[in-house]
Amino acid sequence: MANAASANVWAVIMAGGAGTRFWPASRARMPKQLLPLAGASSLLAETVRRLAPLVTEDHVVVVTGEHLADGTAAAVPKVPRDQILKEPAPRNTAPCIAWANAFIAKLDPDAVVMVLPSDHFIGDEPAFRGVLARAIESARRGRVTTVGIVPTRPETGYGYIEIGEPIPGTKDTRAVARFVEKPDRATAETFLSGKKHLWNAGMFFFRVKDMTELVAKHLPDVAAGVAKIAASPDALAGVFPTLTSISIDHGVMEKAQGLAVVPGEFGWNDVGSWQSAWELGEKDEHGNALTKDSVAIEAKGNLVRSKKVVALVGVNDLVIVDTDDALLVMPRERAQDVRLVVEQLKQKGRKDLL
Repeated sequence: MANAASANVWAVIMAGGAGTRFWPASRARMPKQLLPLAGASSLLAETVRRLAPLVTEDHVVVVTGEHLADGTAAAVPKVPRDQILKEPAPRNTAPCIAWANAFIAKLDPDAVVMVLPSDHFIGDEPAFRGVLARAIESARRGRVTTVGIVPTRPETGYGYIEIGEPIPGTKDTRAVARFVEKPDRATAETFLSGKKHLWNAGMFFFRVKDMTELVAKHLPDVAAGVAKIAASPDALAGVFPTLTSISIDHGVMEKAQGLAVVPGEFGWNDVGSWQSAWELGEKDEHGNALTKDSVAIEAKGNLVRSKKVVALVGVNDLVIVDTDDALLVMPRERAQDVRLVVEQLKQKGRKDLL
């Protein structure tokens, strides 16, 4: 791991998401990554913290939305403010990564970059850093590399990576055979039993020059746009919103040759809903994850997030989230349906609640 922690390793943290599945705690100006959903600190702050000693804060670049700049800076105060890149409009992950890559290339043309989401939970941090170190070394040798999560269930909500042959001279690094879209249940069960597919967690590792070449080859308009922005930052507002909105997976990775993947088993959770928050929360003997001083009587499996004392009597498997201006009550099994609430509020024109 010592080799991975050299001075030319950089991290790009993608932190522009909206996180509507955590309404009413998550809002337009306080999205999922800025909330303490899996610990005392925000998901973004935890993401930056757990990278040490591989990457220090002065080698972290965070990409977020203009409207989130102040909240992001407050969450990670040791990241230099000029390394918080503010997107004037959301354009998906390919323009985000291409811009950050061009930004780092000006500071360190020999950089090796890791790109990570800002909103995941990692249970085994030493194992996580060990996997990242192997991915960094793979990237340093000239292979664009990703980390795939060893599946624990037949998940239909994630894309997959099909693994190929072992790469000679490496530890646990495989060729990427192909990227696979989100499967149906039967296919996901086949993937789980076959042990040749990993969850795509959106982590990528590369030398800046390699990503520059790939973007220029597969997304030339994006390459031209970020080159203009790198040459003149004043061009950002006019150029960035015109870039093709496409994911790095579809725009680059699925077309690139010679990619590598490092399998990872380190307690990964994408913290995708209030169900995830319950799974990660500290629970009493009856499986209730409660805020301080709340009471549960003959109640099991509930999640409570509230500044008030909440008393539960004879209810099971509920999510209760109370904020200053909204209250959410639903069965845990319906956690994904919070988006329906957000859609209704949009239709009602209640921007004050979004």
